[in-house]
Amino acid sequence: MAEHGQTAGAGQDEQGQDGAEPQGAAQPHPAEQAARDTVERALEEAGLEWENPQPGTYVAKIPGTRKLSTTCSLIVGRHTLSLNAFVVRHPDENEEAVYRWLLERNLRLFGVAYAIDRLGDVYLTGRIPLAAVTADEVDRLLGAVLENADGSFNTLLELGFAASIRKEYAWRVSRGESTRNLDAFTHLTGADKPAASND
Repeated sequence: MAEHGQTAGAGQDEQGQDGAEPQGAAQPHPAEQAARDTVERALEEAGLEWENPQPGTYVAKIPGTRKLSTTCSLIVGRHTLSLNAFVVRHPDENEEAVYRWLLERNLRLFGVAYAIDRLGDVYLTGRIPLAAVTADEVDRLLGAVLENADGSFNTLLELGFAASIRKEYAWRVSRGESTRNLDAFTHLTGADKPAASND
């Protein structure tokens, strides 16, 4: 309902380069290679499903509880490790409240921050210098993505998609289909209220 598989590319580094070098380019600087090795080790140790579509670029799938999974892109550039994770699409309603909530939440975050793209879709982004890349730091960043993408997912749905949730609930009830995955929103759908008595 409020997810899609799109992931945005991370920001450019100081040289205007988007992450890793193209195929066939010169060998990476030792610091880049060390960071790549560290990221790969951290992803393996975390037990995540991940792929390496091109040198220095990693796409990991982080399983969640509220959100089925969060796709996180990590890019080792010439000077930094950047990450980008899709959270939720452009809100259907209540935009100002959604974006205000994100900005207020940013004040409490460390290492990652909420951002929006030109379409208004919401992402988590982060960037650290290569010198700071350790397996523990990568694991901490992945944990921050999980906490703030999965942990905040229902709140963002309530703020920006309440009408869609109610419509989806009514449609499922009318067809006799399960509403189990909407149980977190019974206060929006009215399912938390006792049925009216016929007496």
